[in-house]
Amino acid sequence: MRSAAATAGVVLVVLVLWETFETLVLPRRVTRRVRITRFFYRGLWGVWSAVGRRHPGARRDNYLSVFAPLSMLLLLAIWVAGVILGFALILWGLSVPLSSLGVAAFGTYLYASATTFVTLGLGDVTPAAGAGRALIAIEAVAGFAFLALTISYLPVLYQAFSRREVNISMLDQWAGSPPSGVELLRRAAEHNAIGSVETLLADWERWSADLLESHLSYPVLAYFRSQHEHQSWLAALTAILDASALVLSGVSGVSEWQARRTFAIARHAVVDLAQVFLVEPQLLDGGRVNDGDNVTICAMLTTVGLQLDPGAAARLTTYRAMYEPYVLPLSRRLEMPLPSLMPADGATVDDWQRSPWDEPR
Repeated sequence: MRSAAATAGVVLVVLVLWETFETLVLPRRVTRRVRITRFFYRGLWGVWSAVGRRHPGARRDNYLSVFAPLSMLLLLAIWVAGVILGFALILWGLSVPLSSLGVAAFGTYLYASATTFVTLGLGDVTPAAGAGRALIAIEAVAGFAFLALTISYLPVLYQAFSRREVNISMLDQWAGSPPSGVELLRRAAEHNAIGSVETLLADWERWSADLLESHLSYPVLAYFRSQHEHQSWLAALTAILDASALVLSGVSGVSEWQARRTFAIARHAVVDLAQVFLVEPQLLDGGRVNDGDNVTICAMLTTVGLQLDPGAAARLTTYRAMYEPYVLPLSRRLEMPLPSLMPADGATVDDWQRSPWDEPR
């Protein structure tokens, strides 16, 4: 029984430390199916989001926003507990004699493992044999390295989150709240600044590439919600895909080459993230608008002075089919509502026009 416990302890320690390395250090998507982190997030998010769906409006969003930071702390606690338990099993399984105690009960080895991993250095329980001392030294090194990795991990996440949110906040004036690709082009045309959309798409080409790299390396970032109402990274990315698709469909005044590059990297991001979250491509509820509404959208852009090719509506359907089957199930999985492709009727109020003290104006 003790030999089996020692073997199980070695397997547990190796498994947890390797999982930690893949999550915190390895800068690439891990395709291995059996992962503690994947099972942890899928199970916990399933329960957390199910409870969140019972809350209305802003209360629901505030509740869901707690998940990402709290899940990180819980995951770190699970890793720590796993390593401590693993070393305790090894020490107990090898019957390592302890100073003044000899071979002790399992609880004593668990206490010795915990104080060693967190580098307390109390010294009240120490191994009396060479093998035990070597294991204690290895665990102390592992604990110190784990602490260093954790401290360096959190700033990397915060910096990636901050870079992501800057562009999302700036999109408010460009495309409305929530953002809309059609509204983006309409506003630019109304102010005789349709050429400025090309610069915007260039910025979002880089933003999409950064999102792809950071969220593949650290998928937990996808659960972090935006700080402002009506905003999310998925809604912003979808609005940029919509705008790029409209330009590629035949809206004049914006570089087609720039729109094609932005569309390519943005679609690459949603497809890869759908694979990370094990979301199969599918259309839900018939999509965000009916195919017949594409004609209405094109007519709406024509009324503000934009020139469209005759076949723009048909081409828009083709481009939408390249990304909507991915963004729609991602939206449902992450509980991040997507804006309709069709802008809302009447005057809209952006987030920057709202105030908690005044009525919207």
